[in-house]
Amino acid sequence: MAKFVLAGKTDCPYYAKAELLADTLQQCLPDFKIHKISILPDEWKEWLGATCEKNNWKHEGSPLVWRELVEQGGKGMLLGGFNDFLEHCQDYYGITSDMTTNVMLSVAAENLEAKMNLIKEEQHRASLIQPLHVWITGALNPTCQVLIPSLLSPEVFPNVSAISLHLLDLEGNEEQLQSLRLEIEELAISMLHQVTTGTDLERAFRKADVILLLDDGGHDGENEGEEVKKKKVKVISERYKEYGQRIDATAKETVKVIVSGDSFLNLRCSLLVDSARSIDSHQFIAAAAQLENEAKAVLGKKMRMRPSDITDVIVWGNISGTFYIDLQRAKVFNHDGPITGPAFFSQPLLSIFPDRKWLETDFQHLVRTRRLAVTSKTGQVAATSAANGILTVLKAWNGATDPDVLSSGVACPGHYSLPDGIVFSVPLTFTDGKWSVVSELTVENELKYRLELSASELQQVKLNQ
Repeated sequence: MAKFVLAGKTDCPYYAKAELLADTLQQCLPDFKIHKISILPDEWKEWLGATCEKNNWKHEGSPLVWRELVEQGGKGMLLGGFNDFLEHCQDYYGITSDMTTNVMLSVAAENLEAKMNLIKEEQHRASLIQPLHVWITGALNPTCQVLIPSLLSPEVFPNVSAISLHLLDLEGNEEQLQSLRLEIEELAISMLHQVTTGTDLERAFRKADVILLLDDGGHDGENEGEEVKKKKVKVISERYKEYGQRIDATAKETVKVIVSGDSFLNLRCSLLVDSARSIDSHQFIAAAAQLENEAKAVLGKKMRMRPSDITDVIVWGNISGTFYIDLQRAKVFNHDGPITGPAFFSQPLLSIFPDRKWLETDFQHLVRTRRLAVTSKTGQVAATSAANGILTVLKAWNGATDPDVLSSGVACPGHYSLPDGIVFSVPLTFTDGKWSVVSELTVENELKYRLELSASELQQVKLNQ
């Protein structure tokens, strides 16, 4: 089989002549196949250069004709331009072209008009699609690469048919972002409408429906000096104030903003709330789900059960600082003990775990150091658990799941006597795309003291930024 590829400028008369000659051959010869590529005039030079470079060819002008050797795996063999194609047709098939110049020009004009009409139709179809705009900052963070395949899913965004994904990384370079864009496109996910990239704030957060902020300045090391911490706080504060201003100016009023990472979660979220004054503070969440899941993993190991069978663990306070894991509402399912029941049967964790001293001491310490231990061993952030934490929040917020309690950092002055001006991790419930603070919890003197300690720490961090 002879398979030829004919490419040319849409308005090129010689492309039109070669096209009609190829059509004649295809009609007369059953084993002759032609594939046509019509390129707009202002895009031709770039396309030709890229194609020749890829195939190690040298060619100028329009059209460009090559033969694909199907029996050799589709490898292309350059034929040349119109005269080369015409000579090949005369020599091998005894067919020539007698098209006049006027006809050539007429067909070329028709080709251009048809191409423009096709582009208009495609643009019109695209305009009918109303994609959900999802922005991710710190897009070169490993968490982003783990997150994206699961993010573009009806399980996370029910009732959404298309998503426009916008990748932003102020510290990255465009080449790295373009490589990431190509990888995402190659996933061939049906919900993905388009992917854009950027390394500056000029167009950031335009029409944003969802914003996921992953850039945090790195993990808070316990051995870091005060000066290093102050510098980190200053840099991250300036960035998040800018983010907040851009969100205020360009994002939708209903935007959902989730802050994730290892450092300064509460502070970063608080700065966004302060800077995006026209956006309701209920649209901002600092994700504590990763910390919740880490606590469940520690408990699961101690109790010899699956972490997924432990629910309603509460994280209070400063997610990446002084926090407290509260188990007063925690439940366990499928516990191997004297009292058992069906899969939906649960028991209060505190009623079957007698070692209260361990829960108040070693348990809290293990949760606090677990993530640092993982990153110390691998030399990388705990990307998988971070991504899972973000997805947990999104699913609850979008109504895809209905957890009884999900801890998150939010601005909630007045609840549990918390002060204004800070973002504090508290237990939430989600209904119809909105969250509310769980209010019927017991706050005894010890827990009250811990809440005051965390609130004071957050106020102090904010004063120093």
